Amino acid sequence: MGMESKFIWKNGEMVPFEQATVHFLTPALHYGAAVFEGVRAYNTPKGPAIFRLREHTERLFDSARVLGFREFPWSVEEAMQAHKDTVRANGFGDCYIRPLIYLDGGAWNLNVDKGKPAMMIAAWEWSNYLGEEALAKGIRANISSFTRHHPNVSMTKAKIAGNYVNSILAKTESERLGFQEAIMLDPQGYVAECTGENLFVVRDGRITTPATAPILEGITRQSIYVIAKDLGYEVTEAPVSRDQLYNADEVFVCGSAAEVIGLSEIDFRTIGDGKSGKITREIQNVYHDTIRGKQAKYVSWCDYVG
Repeated sequence: MGMESKFIWKNGEMVPFEQATVHFLTPALHYGAAVFEGVRAYNTPKGPAIFRLREHTERLFDSARVLGFREFPWSVEEAMQAHKDTVRANGFGDCYIRPLIYLDGGAWNLNVDKGKPAMMIAAWEWSNYLGEEALAKGIRANISSFTRHHPNVSMTKAKIAGNYVNSILAKTESERLGFQEAIMLDPQGYVAECTGENLFVVRDGRITTPATAPILEGITRQSIYVIAKDLGYEVTEAPVSRDQLYNADEVFVCGSAAEVIGLSEIDFRTIGDGKSGKITREIQNVYHDTIRGKQAKYVSWCDYVG
């Protein structure tokens, strides 16, 4: 399943897939000066719905402000509608949506103010990021040799395109070593996050997740935080050391692309019984019902394409 579609939204217009291009000299291509989101839409009993669209769109604009953009040609509401229009124009149900605000024109002196923001939104049909088998069996991960960004070196609260070279280095290394995901430590040596997912640790029925200072504050992470508490679990934010992962009963990761996936093994050490644990599966099941509009408690998180 590829990334092709019929149309891509480009600066206020729906253009054919082949025409959604940028010039070679666009500064975002050379300097990574762009921000993006990973958003999912799912088929529900009421038709396709985009999961937590407002939160994703607001974070997109927040990321652009962190990067230095001051003014935008579009409002949050207009961008939200553009997401829906893109899904509808392509006739998609289950799909992945990729909005991108990028620095266009000028700015060769490394100053955001010398360019202007441009925006595109693409969508393509997509199933699970890490594969269907991973839902039940979990995946194997290792501690990366690459450290997650220092918060004052590259802004960790923004989904800046250039930041993800860090993730590319880590993910490529891990897959070449035979793992499916990389766990990255922060500059102090504590567990931060994976290359595209936040992380949770389960021990003695309690759930811990790394504090937010060095990580991206994931929207799926916040959703899982709410679901787990509603299920009656104690959830705390605290520093997590590498060896605490090894001794955990369960470890799971979450993100818009990955959804909720257990880790069966870390650094050749089996976690729990070597597959997705009981609490992971319980949260996983509620989350999967939620994104498909089957949980009345969280129905406000689904924005219907209409």
